[in-house]
Amino acid sequence: MMKTIIYTIDKDHIDMEKIREAGRILADGGLVAFPTETVYGLGADAMDGEASKKIYAAKGRPSDNPLIVHICETEDMARVARDIPEAAYKLAKAFWPGPLTMILNKSEAVPLSTTGGLDTVAVRMPSHPIARAVIAASGTYIAAPSANTSGRPSPTLAQHVIQDMDGKIDMILDGGKVGIGIESTIVDLTGEMPMILRPGYITRDMLTRVLGDVCVDKAILSENADKNFRPKAPGMKYKHYAPKGDLTIVEGAPDQVVLKINQLCARAEAEHKSVAVIAARESAGKYRCRHVFAIGSRRDEESIAANLFAVLREMDELHVDVIYSESYYDDGLGQAVMNRLLKAAGHHVINADD
Repeated sequence: MMKTIIYTIDKDHIDMEKIREAGRILADGGLVAFPTETVYGLGADAMDGEASKKIYAAKGRPSDNPLIVHICETEDMARVARDIPEAAYKLAKAFWPGPLTMILNKSEAVPLSTTGGLDTVAVRMPSHPIARAVIAASGTYIAAPSANTSGRPSPTLAQHVIQDMDGKIDMILDGGKVGIGIESTIVDLTGEMPMILRPGYITRDMLTRVLGDVCVDKAILSENADKNFRPKAPGMKYKHYAPKGDLTIVEGAPDQVVLKINQLCARAEAEHKSVAVIAARESAGKYRCRHVFAIGSRRDEESIAANLFAVLREMDELHVDVIYSESYYDDGLGQAVMNRLLKAAGHHVINADD
């Protein structure tokens, strides 16, 4: 087991010596975890195929699950992609730096081990000052999926990264809690019409205002059962974000959901199981269960998104056996929350009326 260097770093007063050390590690083919505005990323040199392979090994990530290449400037896009459509530059002008990833045709310079064997590449320019400083210091472009063991909830605190990656990677930069709390929106620009492959903070309405028509991949809120399916973007194929306890989503009329979850909790507790409930702040007080987590307000979808992964990780710390969650809106940012919840639950959803 290697010794992982852990540095605390202030995004408002960045210690450039620590950043330069992180850059040297990346340039030498090592792994560094750092905060972005979405979640913590696990970075390696995207242009070094062997370095990218280290990410898959550290995370236990399937090798056909592509990595996102993080860049510093819009002009860097032309170095990692080819045949770039005008739509990409429109989106970059509107949303970069920020939580938007674009799927483009990859350049010859990007190794297939970074793209999961695909001829396309996922590209993003983060806005977090620490992330941008690290990329610049590395002198290269950084492949950086979320810095967690594959399948577990994504990290929104450095402590989450330490839990999963201590002893497996060279360095962790602790920049405090991230802002958004769920991964970037991914939009595919290689087809006839722009298509959202993963929902996030940048919503369909926001994209439509820039590009006109934008479609949504049908697998976002449904289960893709094709084992031979090759994902074009992270999060499309495999179970993600899952706590160790069994998670079930209960949908239906609000009062019926409360009634159903209370019945399910009582039944599980009678079987001597540890039970928890994930609920909106407005309804959390209606549940008769030892562990009830008010994830955020339905009037503030950003609060729900920001707390989701931390709450799922807290379930593991409590060694909860069974988890029941309310469902959330399936448009706007709520669609991103439901996408993550459905992946975490393995698409196990029941109706309150059943």
